Amino acid sequence: MKNSKPDPKSFDVHCVIMGGGRGTRLYPLTKLRCKPAVPLGGKYRLVDIPISNCINSGYNRIYLLSQFNTESLHRHVSDAYRFDRFGRGYVEILSAEQTEHGDDWYQGTADAVRRNMIHFHANSEDIFVILSGDQLYRMDFSKMVEEHLARGADVTVAAKPVPVSEASGLGLLRVGEGAGIVDFVEKPTDPEVISRLVPPELQASNGEEDRCLASMGIYVFNAKAMEDALQGDATDFGKEIIPSLVGKKDIRCHIFDDYWEDIGTVKAFFDANLQLTNEDPAFDFYEGERPIYNRTDFLPTAKLGKCSVTRTNIAAGSKIGESALNRCVLGERSIVGQGCKLESVVMMGSDHYDDPSNPVVPGLGVGNRAVVQDAIIDKNARIGEDVFLSPKGVMEGWVDEGENVYVRDGILIVTKNAVVESGTKIGNP
Repeated sequence: MKNSKPDPKSFDVHCVIMGGGRGTRLYPLTKLRCKPAVPLGGKYRLVDIPISNCINSGYNRIYLLSQFNTESLHRHVSDAYRFDRFGRGYVEILSAEQTEHGDDWYQGTADAVRRNMIHFHANSEDIFVILSGDQLYRMDFSKMVEEHLARGADVTVAAKPVPVSEASGLGLLRVGEGAGIVDFVEKPTDPEVISRLVPPELQASNGEEDRCLASMGIYVFNAKAMEDALQGDATDFGKEIIPSLVGKKDIRCHIFDDYWEDIGTVKAFFDANLQLTNEDPAFDFYEGERPIYNRTDFLPTAKLGKCSVTRTNIAAGSKIGESALNRCVLGERSIVGQGCKLESVVMMGSDHYDDPSNPVVPGLGVGNRAVVQDAIIDKNARIGEDVFLSPKGVMEGWVDEGENVYVRDGILIVTKNAVVESGTKIGNP
């Protein structure tokens, strides 16, 4: 028997953003911050993406569940999201806490939601939208919720068609009549299993690769279905909750076939940033109708010397000398000296400028005549003069004893607050 469609005036939509665990796959970008707080695109944080999607969908009751290195996340959210007090909107951060039921960390996404159900103050008619805090995409959640309600579903899973070559790291599903999910396998590696999950309509007929439906980690739950699903001790939605509901609850699929990138690794993060420099980026921060929100800044405009800049995004407050930049993303207050060459660099900028009355050597940013290739320069880094940095020919892991430079996924990372002394040479040209 189908659930009756709730009166739109009788329920609220609660958006819950999962802050993730230690973010080990993004290390060392997560060494001093949690995943949602990782800077993105020059002036944003990863968490701005799901929060903005919620706001643009008309939903302003937003909870952010996090537990590791949350100080910068708290500061960013409190600065950026101050709703009109008459509109009843909020972004509330809920961190792991000691209670009479336990004092350990969240054990997974489902465990995090279970522990915070008491804070959501939800009624049985309400709707929950469960989201990830480390994905890059634009999506109108209201369409998914409307579809969920129209079908009378208990649970709806957002899914994107992906090539089978990319399927092993994702939860895959198969749908039957009325978009009902009849099979769900989390991160399969067996080619036969993956092949079984390829629906006829996504089988390639012109030599291209077959596609299958991959879960985006975005779920819509009726409050009662959520409460029932969390009764046991399952800790994760993708691994345990969703597969266990197939055949037991009315669980449907919502198809999303647009740009979506899981920023789960350093390589994915690096590529997602650099694609922003394309003439027609797959994800465009310049789209005006569905903006990505951020805190207000009072920085001056970027200042450029007689430099060569190609396919490069430069945020406010930056100062660039007579240097050459190609395919770079520079964050707020990025400082680049004279005679530098930056090629495929994501530079996160600084939280402040150096005090001219108390000079520090090397200064914030990139010093004169430095050459940096295929690299991420984290916030407040200090790179001296005549430095050469490249991941070519360098083994993965820490490069120096002071833990200032790290190589991962073929990308060199200058860590947050790092100091790279003048004359340092790392990697091959």
